[in-house]
Amino acid sequence: MQGFYCHATVNMVTVALKQSVRKEEIMRRADRLYRLVELLRARKQVIRGAEIAETMEVSLSTVYRDIADLMASGVPIVGERGVGYMLEGRYHVPPLMFDMDEIEAIALGLAMVRSWSDDEMAAAAEQVMGKVGAVLPDDRARYLSEAPLLSEQTAAHVPWTVDFAMIRRAVRDRRKIDLDYRDEKGRASRRVIWPLGVAFFAPVWMLVAWCEAREDFRNFRIDRMVAADRLEDIFPDLPGRRLADFLKTIEGRG
Repeated sequence: MQGFYCHATVNMVTVALKQSVRKEEIMRRADRLYRLVELLRARKQVIRGAEIAETMEVSLSTVYRDIADLMASGVPIVGERGVGYMLEGRYHVPPLMFDMDEIEAIALGLAMVRSWSDDEMAAAAEQVMGKVGAVLPDDRARYLSEAPLLSEQTAAHVPWTVDFAMIRRAVRDRRKIDLDYRDEKGRASRRVIWPLGVAFFAPVWMLVAWCEAREDFRNFRIDRMVAADRLEDIFPDLPGRRLADFLKTIEGRG
């Protein structure tokens, strides 16, 4: 496929993007559970499962599953299906706590983001560092900021000229991109794409997209983009054209 040098690289992008999708699902669920606890705290009275589902824009079965998981983890929720739920007494979400390995993972990950991503993402990494440090005990917060785990940009860095932050936002907001591109042989092309996800293979960033002209998935190196303009058009969420579908096609060819 365009942009990939060998079969091994194809397997690498498959693994990386599958991990990215899985991590995104985990983070969405963690955020949903936090919001559910905050909703119950705010109401201070019985709230029916259907109302929770409507407020949080999820299915009723998801509400029941999340409630059961929270109760199993020790959150003092009382109630039952068909009646409703409420928090018993005063309950406060415990502060974040990380062990030393987790702190080192955060420190190294943020260092890599600062060195190898765009300026906006680097600034966001600094903000994350401050927010995490603010909820840690003093000794661990200090270790987070001083952890001897470095990731510096090297001569191998491949620069790009397009607005990388815009590309990330286009992926997030499902906005089409008008792309002017040159492949490894210098051949120019222009096309409208649906940006689905980005992947980093040091030192190169890749964009996975659905190409309207080819009516198929394509991969584009960010550094080979001559121009990339975000369009106002929102591309639809169609079966067969999602990031998950791209991963399935790669697995099938493996």
